[in-house]
Amino acid sequence: MEMEEAIKVLLVDDHEMVRIGLAAVLGTEDGIEVVGEAGSGEEGIRLAREYNPDVVLMDLVMEGMDGIETTRQLMKLFPDCKVIVLTSYLDDEKMYPVIEAGAFSYLLKTSRASEVADAIRAAARGQSVLESQVASKMMNRFRNKAEAPAYKELTDREMEVLRLLAQGKSNQDIADQLIIGIKTVKFHVTNILAKLDVEDRTQAAIYAYKNGLAE
Repeated sequence: MEMEEAIKVLLVDDHEMVRIGLAAVLGTEDGIEVVGEAGSGEEGIRLAREYNPDVVLMDLVMEGMDGIETTRQLMKLFPDCKVIVLTSYLDDEKMYPVIEAGAFSYLLKTSRASEVADAIRAAARGQSVLESQVASKMMNRFRNKAEAPAYKELTDREMEVLRLLAQGKSNQDIADQLIIGIKTVKFHVTNILAKLDVEDRTQAAIYAYKNGLAE
């Protein structure tokens, strides 16, 4: 009877004591092997190329390349790798971007060692695990998004750009009126199209008029 191969795990965290503790705990778990420890996102990418891990335990806040960008790059290089976020942060500006970047599971550092090990095994089986608080926040986000019109997702600046766009202003006109760079205008226009789920400026303008957002 053949032995199953151990799940290869890479640790990416800029706190050495966290890495030492995780490596020690996971080293006692059957079927799990810590193949490398990285103290930065850049080192995490390098070690991932070297060890081709099945699962990466990823911290979010690190100097240099943060966990969001590291996750994004890992997904491009190793789409089958499962990234499990292990962080102290539960705020929206970190949680949602890393999930959109491809994170497979999301745990807090207050999780018990057994819960982390179970999440690693679940990831290897293709099953995601979310901290209960994370799951609750995501459900509320999607519930609120379903109830609210799409334009509620726009920032104040994006609303300004949309109103000018609806008036037929060019990117240069908008840049001049708002005193911002034309690249910034293009960035806002791209975000507006994505958030309103429309294909072009004309559709965005029509949306603005239909919803009373433009004169």
